[in-house]
Amino acid sequence: MHDMAIVVGLLAACLVALILVLIARREATALRRQAQQDVQSIKDEARAGLADVQRREERLTEREQAVSTAERALSDRESEVTRRERAVRAETEQVSAAQREASERIATAERDLADRLRTAEQEAIERLEASSGLTASEARAELIRQVTADATQSAAATVRRIESQAKRSADARARRIIATALFRTAAATSAQSTVTVLPLPSDEMKGRIIGKEGRNIRTFEALTGVNVLVDETPGSVVLSCFDAERREIAQVALDQLMADGRINPQRIESAVAAAQAGAGQRDEEAGHDAAERAGVSGLDPALIRTLGRLRTRTSYGQNVLEHLVETALVAAQLATEVGADVQVTRRAAFLHDIGKALTGQQPGTHAQVGAALVERYGESAAVVNGVAAHHEEVPPETVEAVLVQAADAVSAARPGARREDIDQHIERLDELETLVVGHAGVRRALAMAAGRELRVVVEPAEVPDEAMGRLAVEIARHIEKDLSYPGEIKVTVVREVRASATAS
Repeated sequence: MHDMAIVVGLLAACLVALILVLIARREATALRRQAQQDVQSIKDEARAGLADVQRREERLTEREQAVSTAERALSDRESEVTRRERAVRAETEQVSAAQREASERIATAERDLADRLRTAEQEAIERLEASSGLTASEARAELIRQVTADATQSAAATVRRIESQAKRSADARARRIIATALFRTAAATSAQSTVTVLPLPSDEMKGRIIGKEGRNIRTFEALTGVNVLVDETPGSVVLSCFDAERREIAQVALDQLMADGRINPQRIESAVAAAQAGAGQRDEEAGHDAAERAGVSGLDPALIRTLGRLRTRTSYGQNVLEHLVETALVAAQLATEVGADVQVTRRAAFLHDIGKALTGQQPGTHAQVGAALVERYGESAAVVNGVAAHHEEVPPETVEAVLVQAADAVSAARPGARREDIDQHIERLDELETLVVGHAGVRRALAMAAGRELRVVVEPAEVPDEAMGRLAVEIARHIEKDLSYPGEIKVTVVREVRASATAS
C-alpha cells in the first residue's frame, strides 16, 4: 500500500509536470507567433520607409536637375550682361571723347564771342558818348536814377495793393472766425424777464397759498417783496418782481411751502428765513455749474462763490453769469481758430465780469475790482490782464486779452441778448427804494407791481400809529419832488407790533 501511494504520487507529479510543459509550449507558441507578427510589421514598415526614401531621392534628383538647368541659364545671362557692359563702356568712351571735343569747340567759340562783344561794346560806348555828350559813368548814374525812381513808384503801388488786399483778407478772416466760433457755440438766450412761473401740484394748493381772506399771500408778499399772482396762468403761480434775488428767495420759499403742504404765516416766515439762509449754498452750486459748462476748472472756492452771486445779476436784461459762460465758450473757439492759448483765453473770458458781484462794496470799476480779485486768488498774469483790459481801461498785453474783448462784444451784441429798457426800469425801482429808506423810522422799502405800489415797513418803536398817515404823505411828496415816473405810485406804510412769551 505504501508503494502504491508512492507510485500514485509520482504519477500525479508527472501529470502536473506534463500539464506545465503543455502550458509552457502553448505560451511559447503564442510568443513565437506574436514575435513573427512583430517582425512582419517591422519588415512592412521598413519596406514602406525604403519606398519613401526612394521617392525622396527621386524628387531630390529632379530638383538637382532643375538647379543645374537654372545655373546654366544664369551663367548664360551673366555672359550676356558682361558682353553688354563691355559694349556700354565702349560707347561711353566714345561719348566722352565727343563731349571733350565739343567742350573745346564751345570754349573757343565763347572766347571769340566775348572778344567780339567787348569790341562792339567799346565801339557802342564811344558812339553813345560822342552823340549824347555824356560819359559812360554819367550815363550809368542817370540810368540808375531813372530805374530807382521807377522801382520806388512800382514798389509803393505794390505795397498799397498788398495792404489793401491784406486788409480785405483780414476782415474776411475775422468775420469767418467769429462766425465759426458762434456756430460752434450752443448758448442759451440770456435775456431775463421779471417773472418766475411755478407749477401748482393741484388746484387745492392755490387756496392754501391765498389763505383765509388772503392773509397768507399778504404775509408772503410783505416778507419777500414779491407780487404773487395765482389767477394769471392756469395750474401755476406767478412771482413778479424786478429784483431777481428777491424773486429767487420767493421761489425757493414757495417751493418748500408747496412741498410741505402746511401754509400759514408762521410757516411762511420760517420758509423765507430758510431760503435767505441758503443763498450761500445756492451761490456755490451756481458757480460750480457755470464753471463746468464753461469748461473752466481749478478755480479757488472763493471765486466760485463770487461767481455764483452773479446768477441774480443782470446787465441790460442779460444774466451776467450766463453771459460769462457764453463769453468763455465763444472766446475758446476764437482762440482755437487763431492758434492762441485756449485755456488762458477761456479762463480770462469766464472771469472778466466777476467784479460786478462786488460793485458798490469796493471802489473802482468792475474790471479793476475783478482784476484785483482774481490776482489775489492766484490767477496768472495773462488772466489778470484779460480781466482788467476787457473794457480797454488798461492796454491788452496778450492776444488772449484781445480775444476776451472780442468775445465779450460778440456776446453783448448778439441779437436779443440785451434790452436797455429792463435795466432802466430796474435802476428806477432801485432809486425809488433807496429814496424812501432814507426817511427816519423806515426799516425796509419794497417796490411792488412794477413800481406802481410802494410798501414801507417801519420800526414800531420809532413810528407810532398816529404818525403813519403823515409819513405816507411825506414819502409821496418826496417821490413827486425828486423822482420822475410814469403814472401813479401808491404808498402803503406797514407797522407791525409783535409780542411773544414762553410758557414753561
